[in-house]
Amino acid sequence: MSRRSRFARSQRMTIVNGILVFVILIVALQLWLFTATMNAYLGGDTSIVLPAALASSLCLGLNAGLLWYLHQMQ
Repeated sequence: MSRRSRFARSQRMTIVNGILVFVILIVALQLWLFTATMNAYLGGDTSIVLPAALASSLCLGLNAGLLWYLHQMQ
């Protein structure tokens, strides 16, 4: 039994392109977060490591959720 998508092909492409923009923004945020964290850590500030790791984990969760949504959209 085949499933029919709720969205037309052009609508799906618009959604995928929008999700791609969000993924690029989140990855850029993670790269900036990593750079700032390493700069602070190498400067002797170790209190920033745990909050940065939590924020990076949140970014990973957001990207995983977007990927899950794409798989559900098929």
